[in-house]
Amino acid sequence: MKKIGIVTKREYLRRVNKKSFILITLFAPVLFAALVFVPLWLSSIKSSDIQEVAVVDHTGKYASLFENTDSFRFAVFGGQEPVEKSKEHHPGIFAFLEITDDLLKNPKAAAFYSEKQIPQDLKREVNRVLSQYLEKEKRASFNIPNIDEIIENSRVHIDVQTIKWGKDGTTTASSSEISSIIGMLFTLIIYMFIMMYGAMVMQGVMEEKTNRIVEIMVSSVRPFDLMMGKIIGIGLVGLTQVFMWCVLTAVLVGAGGMFMGISSGQELPDMQQYGAAAMSSSGGLLAKLGSFNFAEIIIYFVLFFIGGYISYASLFAAIGSAIDSPEDAQQFMTPIMVFLIFAVYAGIYSVNNPDGPLAFWCSLIPFTSPVVMMVRIPYEIPFWQIFVSLVLLFGSAVFMVWLSAKIYRVGILMYGKKPGFKEIARWVRY
Repeated sequence: MKKIGIVTKREYLRRVNKKSFILITLFAPVLFAALVFVPLWLSSIKSSDIQEVAVVDHTGKYASLFENTDSFRFAVFGGQEPVEKSKEHHPGIFAFLEITDDLLKNPKAAAFYSEKQIPQDLKREVNRVLSQYLEKEKRASFNIPNIDEIIENSRVHIDVQTIKWGKDGTTTASSSEISSIIGMLFTLIIYMFIMMYGAMVMQGVMEEKTNRIVEIMVSSVRPFDLMMGKIIGIGLVGLTQVFMWCVLTAVLVGAGGMFMGISSGQELPDMQQYGAAAMSSSGGLLAKLGSFNFAEIIIYFVLFFIGGYISYASLFAAIGSAIDSPEDAQQFMTPIMVFLIFAVYAGIYSVNNPDGPLAFWCSLIPFTSPVVMMVRIPYEIPFWQIFVSLVLLFGSAVFMVWLSAKIYRVGILMYGKKPGFKEIARWVRY
């Protein structure tokens, strides 16, 4: 155990002190926050160019409905000449909207003509204006008194609340949407880090083998201790980076939210009313978030991360010991990638049915449970399922470490030959 600790310390400090680790740890949350808020900020900036749209209405019913916006100016053209002639006489027009017939009778009688692709904002605005007018015209054709008022009063919006019972009988507001978001977030983090740090284990083993450093190391350290020290050290690097990313991302997203709120650019007519609405909205969200036991979720996340990482990292270490170059890794990596990708898809499909057979069985199978179980945990599944999943996961992790150690102790000293599956199977039996 002492030698495993020495190797673990060496691997951890060697990687944490790298400039690349520090830069990625510090700037990845900045990049994430920028990907969230920069598009929102850019989308709020209005273009100074106003594009002119000509409305060629052969019916004379719809041209007067369109009003100018911040981005588009509508000009009414007579419907006596074809659009092609209007284009020749007015070359500066961005787009022509031609209406050739009654849209209630012929909904396809309206069309855009333009040399460039029509923006979605323009198409959305025209569809909105015409749809509202045609709905009113359709209702008026029924000759029912006060039909607009009747329809308006008959509209009902229902948002059924989700109330969760506590063990002590108390009730708190909850949300299945938040459960799915939390589950998918932790699921993707586990998948990303198993892939990233598992590949780092394989790369480290392969570099030491190629540079013949491992021959010196195994003279004083058992191959098993060397492999376990490397796996544990790199795993601790991953947990450190996850913790730092969570803290920095929370700070940056909170600061970005405050910045977006301050720089929204619109004056609020009644700050007291706005403040009450904001407090009500944020209070409802906080109440729903408060219904989740985040301490329990994080503990389970760490346990499933450790079990899944050890299982896959030991396989990556075995692959790294058996090959001499990255090009040879493809045939051994493919089965592992298939399991991981399947686990991600199973997790995505389990969001809508966390108690279904796919979610249940994939959360028990050790190769997929670290990814799929994190989708189900926010839904508060029975504890026995989590316990059985952890027992199977760590049991398989121990078996994978034993199996990989058998391959590792032979593979790190084998050079110049690309082994096949049959030869690796013989290494296990040595």
